[in-house]
Amino acid sequence: MKLFDVYPLFDLQPVKGDGIYIYDQNDQAYLDLYGGHAVISVGHSHPHYVNKIRDQLQKIGFYSNSVINPLQVELADKLGKLSGYESYQLFLCNSGAEANENALKLASFVTGRKGIIAFKNSFHGRTSAAVASTDSPAIQAPVNKNHQVKFLHLNELNALETALSTLSYCAMIIEGIQGIGGVIFPDDRFLQEASLLCEKYGTMLILDEIQSGYGRSGKFFAHQYSGVKPDIITMAKGMGNGFPVGGVAIKPEISPHYGMLGTTFGGSYLACAACLAVLEIINDENLVHNAAEIGSWWIGELNKLAGIKTVRGRGLMIALEFDFPVKDLRQFLLFENKIVTGSAKDPNVLRLLPPLNINKDHIRKFNDALVRQLTKKYITNPPID
Repeated sequence: MKLFDVYPLFDLQPVKGDGIYIYDQNDQAYLDLYGGHAVISVGHSHPHYVNKIRDQLQKIGFYSNSVINPLQVELADKLGKLSGYESYQLFLCNSGAEANENALKLASFVTGRKGIIAFKNSFHGRTSAAVASTDSPAIQAPVNKNHQVKFLHLNELNALETALSTLSYCAMIIEGIQGIGGVIFPDDRFLQEASLLCEKYGTMLILDEIQSGYGRSGKFFAHQYSGVKPDIITMAKGMGNGFPVGGVAIKPEISPHYGMLGTTFGGSYLACAACLAVLEIINDENLVHNAAEIGSWWIGELNKLAGIKTVRGRGLMIALEFDFPVKDLRQFLLFENKIVTGSAKDPNVLRLLPPLNINKDHIRKFNDALVRQLTKKYITNPPID
């Protein structure tokens, strides 16, 4: 049997990870500034993370959600305290797409409506309603196109109110920061006004924090810069540091009933152990603060460099936009400098999503490599020191 060939692959075979580095089969180290799509939040193979999962596996790894799992209760309690959402309810699942699928389903249950408002340049996943709410027709099969989704331009309040006033929409789903779209922010004022409009017209506000959550932005969730309190928050990538897991945080006013949502593997003993380890490391090592502080410093340093058209970012969710496609630049960084970076929907954008425990020495290594390549190939004047 052959693998179904849907991924363009770099000629890189990681076999080991340690902190901010991954290692190939020849024990060559690569500085990981992408974290596998912002998944690696607390570093590769963190000892506490490894020990927590190993110890749990020696006890019990899985049983269904038909029994009491005290680790789920412990996880909900710690997540509520660290995120500032202690009064919310938690539904555990397996991925970001599944989190968004359940969030949209829940909003439809609550409101009795079918329509969804999403935004241009968005990405919410590859399952049915999630991919229908994603602004990428190329990844939508005909079966996905029966959902009633209206795409609006980000930060346009008049268009949003016009749509909401029809009372047709169960949910407005929006990323805390658009990730694949190229690290694009909703304005804080837009989120504040959108929250009020959703409340006025009876539409659920869903904040997709799958990539921008878990401290990535320098706050636990990126939308917390605006001060809004969404009806539903979805999370996944950094939640398990590589263990497949997703979550939906639900405001207390939404009442559950048996069978409303469900999952076989979501919230397993192992998944909860992974998530608890991540939260404990984030708390003990003050990683949300580190993301805010070192991210701000890094963005400042990047803004000093010539050859970059635009630097966008909050915390350790950073995009560099150039006047040229970044494919060759990423190849240079990977194969000549052993640095892993990310791409975006825009071919001129390079994304940086490193583990939250990155330090300035790692960052200087990247900056120096970037300066060398920009000076060598793309600009005639040397960058500013």
